[in-house]
Amino acid sequence: MNKELYNGSGCKNPTPYQAIKNAEKRYYPLVYICSSFSGDVENNVIKARTYSRYALDKGNIPIAPHLLFPQFMSDESERKLAMHFNYVLLGKCEEVWVFGDYISTGMSEEIKIAEKRKMKIRYIKEVS
Repeated sequence: MNKELYNGSGCKNPTPYQAIKNAEKRYYPLVYICSSFSGDVENNVIKARTYSRYALDKGNIPIAPHLLFPQFMSDESERKLAMHFNYVLLGKCEEVWVFGDYISTGMSEEIKIAEKRKMKIRYIKEVS
């Protein structure tokens, strides 16, 4: 028996149950977080985390591969492979969100690929 379907008196009341089920089915689009990594890596990682949180707070699933792949891949010897992985993930997203005033070489490549794929690109200056 599904007790969420019944009220405190034991009578069937599917309305609250359905509301809960509908809330659980909320759609969260994937957005690609495009921001600098190289250079001031420590500060750029903090910024990427902030940008990811911003996207989540806006109702999206942030995809920030530059927070993931450096955990187990070498930027020096495996950068080309990591960038390929980035492009694969980029293709799974609905939008690309470009953060900050500075566009790095890697970001520029990601933007070019997004443009070629005719993806929606949002430019966001800074988030605090």
